[in-house]
Parts: sequence; C-alpha cells; structure tokens
Amino acid sequence: MTPETKAVLDRIQGSVQWSKSRPGWHHLSFNAVGSPCRVEFAAPNAGLARETGRQIILWMAGFEATYSRFIPTSLISRINAAAGQDWVLIDPETERLLALCHEMNFLTRGVFDPTSLPLIQLWNWKQQPPVIPEEAAIQATLAKVGWRKVQRAPGKIRLPEPGMGIDLGGMGKEYAVDQAVGLALQLGATSVLADFGHDVHVQGPPPEQKPAWHIGLEDPRQPGQCWTGLAVTNMAVASSGDYLRGFNIGGRRYGHILDVRTGKPVANGCLAASAAAPSCTLAGMLSTAAFVLGPQEGIRLIDSTFGAVGAVVTEQGTVTSRRFQEFATR
Repeated sequence: MTPETKAVLDRIQGSVQWSKSRPGWHHLSFNAVGSPCRVEFAAPNAGLARETGRQIILWMAGFEATYSRFIPTSLISRINAAAGQDWVLIDPETERLLALCHEMNFLTRGVFDPTSLPLIQLWNWKQQPPVIPEEAAIQATLAKVGWRKVQRAPGKIRLPEPGMGIDLGGMGKEYAVDQAVGLALQLGATSVLADFGHDVHVQGPPPEQKPAWHIGLEDPRQPGQCWTGLAVTNMAVASSGDYLRGFNIGGRRYGHILDVRTGKPVANGCLAASAAAPSCTLAGMLSTAAFVLGPQEGIRLIDSTFGAVGAVVTEQGTVTSRRFQEFATR
C-alpha cells in the first residue's frame, strides 16, 4: 500500500459508521471522493458483512488516491503535470477507465469531456468575491480542452499540449458506486444499495420483499424535498443540477456545470436533470449531458439509450422520456 493510499484510508476509516435496521441488513457509511457515502446490503452473517465493508473501504481508498486531482502524487496529477511532455505509464484499470471516458465522450456528443480541467480552474467557484473570466481567457482556455487530443496507447497516455489537464470528477464518483456494488455482490451480498452523494445503484430485491427500490428525485425549486420518485430494480439513478452551487453577479446566476462547447456555465433554463440506467456511470453521464444539452435534445439522448429513462426540470416545467412514467412513483 502506498503512503498516499494509507493516508486516504486513514481518513475514510475515521468517518466509518455501522448500523443495522433489520435482521440480515447492514448499513455502512463513510466519507470519500468528496461525498457522504452509504452502502446497505444483505449478508448472511456479521463476519461476511464486516469483510465486505473492509474491502469496499480499501478499494475506495486506492481509487481516491489514484484518481483525485487534489492529491499531488496521484496518477491523474502526474498525468496532468506531464502535459506537453512525456508519456505516462498506466495500469489496466486506468486503461479501462479511460476507455470508458472515450465511450462516454462519444455517447454524450462531446458534452462529457474529461479534459475540461483548465475550464474548471478558470471558473474558480471558491474565489471570493467571484470573478467572471474575460472572453479572451475563456477562448484561450478552450483551446486546451478536447478529449480527441489525448494520445492513448497500450499501457500509457499523453496529454500533448502544455496546460491540458484531466478531471474525472464528472464520472469518478458514479464509477465508484458501480464498483462498490459489484464488489459487495462478488463477496456474497445478496442485495445492495450504494449511494455516494445521491448517485445511487441498486442490485437485488429491497428489504421486506418489496417489489422495487424507491429512489427520490430532489426538487430543484425546493431543495430537500422530492418532486417524484423512481421505482427501480437492478438499476442506477443519478441527477445533475446547478441550483446548489454557483454565484450571482449583476443579477445573473452562474452555475458550476460548464458547457465545453462554449467554455461557460450552462444557461439554457434547466434546473436539474435525472436519469436511470443499468449503471451509475451511464446514468450520471446521461443526466449531466441532458442538463447541458437542454430538455429537448437531452431527452432525445436518453430515449436513444437502451435501458435508460430520465427527466429534465426547467424553469417552465418538466420534460420526461417516453418510458419515464413506467418508473415514476407519484
């Protein structure tokens, strides 16, 4: 175990809490990947439950230590530091993750772009007071963005231009949700719910023999309340919105979700978008892409994706995919 992984592991373990709501069901909560995380699962005995939790936490620590851009020694930080210079060696899991990035970039018509880090840094949401970048700076930064510029070969990757950078924040948490669910099932859990920062994946039947899990969708007009819910089985649900993070200048609101086509925050009247799909990675990509693309084009994307349903909440109302009402609970 690397010192970086050990440091992340110690931090995660310091937040771990266990509880049980009913016989055979185990609840594990902790903080990781910048979010509150919760895993509920059915296991035949306490020993298996504890080992499942231990393995999930260990995997999460390794994942965060490898892919967090906020850790200077992480693999992602080393790839970014080498932009415009040499190739960086990567392991098979990173190759799979980058291949998934490529697939999602294609699926979302370029709206999901892991090379958007320069734009994220330009629009510094934590700066006080907030500052709107000059148009010239936006255009100069846009020139450093573009997934198609990334050079990949077996076992290695290279960012060809100085100033380029990769950020997996748009899909890393969702990927971790899927991996946590898969790991729990592999270790012997019979039913699992993983919820990392309200990105959710469920497998197997819910407690008390209910026919489906009910996942609420938060109302962007009334945060903390749900405007509807989805009844799902063996699916994932993710939502995207900028109603909680952003700033106001000159009577205009600037949210935190950026459109890589313009280099600016999304400003299309969307308040939130949600999607349900076979994996949380896919659901997260679809919800974010739908938010950026806007209600009409976003819903067309969801409708064209096998096994997916979704909805976009706008300032004027709500637009849903063709099969959304089959899953809606109210």
